[in-house]
Amino acid sequence: MQNFLTANYHAHTIRCQHASGTEREYIEAAIAMGIREFGFSDHVPCPFRDGYVSGIRMTMEQAPEYVRKIRSLAREYQSDIRIYAGFEAEYIPEFYEEQKKLFRTLDVDYVIMGQHFWCSEDKGPCTAAVTGDESRIRSYVNQVIEGMHTGTYRYLAHPDIMNYRGMDSVYDWEMTRLCRAMKEMDIPIEINMLGLRENRHYPDERFWKIAGETGNRVILGIDAHCVEQIYDRETYEKGIKLVEKYHLDLINGMDMR
Repeated sequence: MQNFLTANYHAHTIRCQHASGTEREYIEAAIAMGIREFGFSDHVPCPFRDGYVSGIRMTMEQAPEYVRKIRSLAREYQSDIRIYAGFEAEYIPEFYEEQKKLFRTLDVDYVIMGQHFWCSEDKGPCTAAVTGDESRIRSYVNQVIEGMHTGTYRYLAHPDIMNYRGMDSVYDWEMTRLCRAMKEMDIPIEINMLGLRENRHYPDERFWKIAGETGNRVILGIDAHCVEQIYDRETYEKGIKLVEKYHLDLINGMDMR
């Protein structure tokens, strides 16, 4: 398949409880589309306190089997495609050390940051919730920057997930601060194809205008939750139009060594 992305590092599995399809189906779809590198980055498990059970991520106990499954398929398909095992994770200080230990123990290939929450999930709120509260967007930006300084995360998924609907000047100030920090650390930011496909509040053109002016490196992420989304060339082309509109510095893959 020509004129499609050659690498995708953002895909989920049924373990997150809101995706469908098998890992094998995802891999074979990726091969059919000409993707040469494909990474699974399912939602990271969290060692929640007080018995809380998440409805949107795997358990800590499921994590080893998740990585073993992907490693097995990577060996099976090694002549056709490179397969990586990773996680999409929030940077939450109270969980960070335990999760970092998990990453080391399982020897995962990479971790991307998807900052859906800036505190424990059971305390909320989600960063995608509409807000006009300046302190929330400031907290989001602060937490992302702090997390990226750890060196754990390879790129920032849906950086514009923060659904701030207050003053434009506040949005511009905080997202400029975010983009400048990512550029200084040379961390790519993701145009999220799932948000684009489903007409979510992201990708937010306000954000990508800032990213274009700042000169950030940008990557496209399918954020696949079902096999059909891997075949979605139409959404890919919409992403390319966004790249062209704001003169974004698009990269086609990352050095995973």
